[in-house]
Amino acid sequence: MADATIPVSAVGTTGVSRFAGILSSLRRSPAGFIGFIIVALMVLITAIVPFFLPDVTPNVKEILLPAGSPGHLLGTDNEGKDVLIQMIGGGRTVIFVGFIAAAISTALAIVLGSLAAYLGGWVDSVVVTLADVFLTVPQIVLLAVMGAFFKLDSPLLLALLVGGLSWPVLTRAVRAQVFSLKEREFVEAARLLDLGTIRVVFVEILPNMASFILMNFMIGVTNAIYQLVGLYLLGLAPLSGANWGIMLNRAWIAGAIFNDASLAWILSPILAIVLLLLGLVMMTRSLEEILNPRLRDR
Repeated sequence: MADATIPVSAVGTTGVSRFAGILSSLRRSPAGFIGFIIVALMVLITAIVPFFLPDVTPNVKEILLPAGSPGHLLGTDNEGKDVLIQMIGGGRTVIFVGFIAAAISTALAIVLGSLAAYLGGWVDSVVVTLADVFLTVPQIVLLAVMGAFFKLDSPLLLALLVGGLSWPVLTRAVRAQVFSLKEREFVEAARLLDLGTIRVVFVEILPNMASFILMNFMIGVTNAIYQLVGLYLLGLAPLSGANWGIMLNRAWIAGAIFNDASLAWILSPILAIVLLLLGLVMMTRSLEEILNPRLRDR
């Protein structure tokens, strides 16, 4: 079993072979493979299926139909719009913002944390101070204030906001990892060869943290989705269009939780979010076992 997983972490393997090795290892982990299938299916469904569905239009004759009504598997909302169609199309924005925000926060954390640890001095002091300042402010409160002052009418702008506020924790973790790696022999050799700071940090040091960064990226996706849905639920992002957060906001304001006929309206986006995050968590835990030699050898 140990020999079969060696190519995943072998030095010098290509990106394609590494990815193929991870997928092969995931297939041997039932939980991880199920999580991967859940996430992949939800991404594909929310990205492709809406193009083949009819437009959702209000219909006063079909207001608050219960789940299982003819032509409406999950019923309708208080405007007569089909809940199932909204749920399928509503995941696109949430997933897009989640992954882009996680990519932004991870990139910021990698650059700031690694340079702070490698260069030290005033660079390290400035980065640590900025991280401490951001960490002392509750993120949901800061997001609420930013949402009140800026018109967050673009998914990309939302991703930039969420990602731009989520970097401090990972930055400190990356900084600690680089502190331990920069004293290794191969880094000292790169310094002696005068390869330059950028080459040493991003070519010699960071590839040795690939599994650590991947794990934190997946965690960042789940955190970004929580924050985005929270913004919509609290009404701090424009309630135009359709996504899971907007569905929750409208259902909560309309009192859907107190109406048996409209429970599917409020529960469907909640179940979709829970299913997506469950898939991400299952996949992340299995990837950690695959990429971490200490866990893999247990």
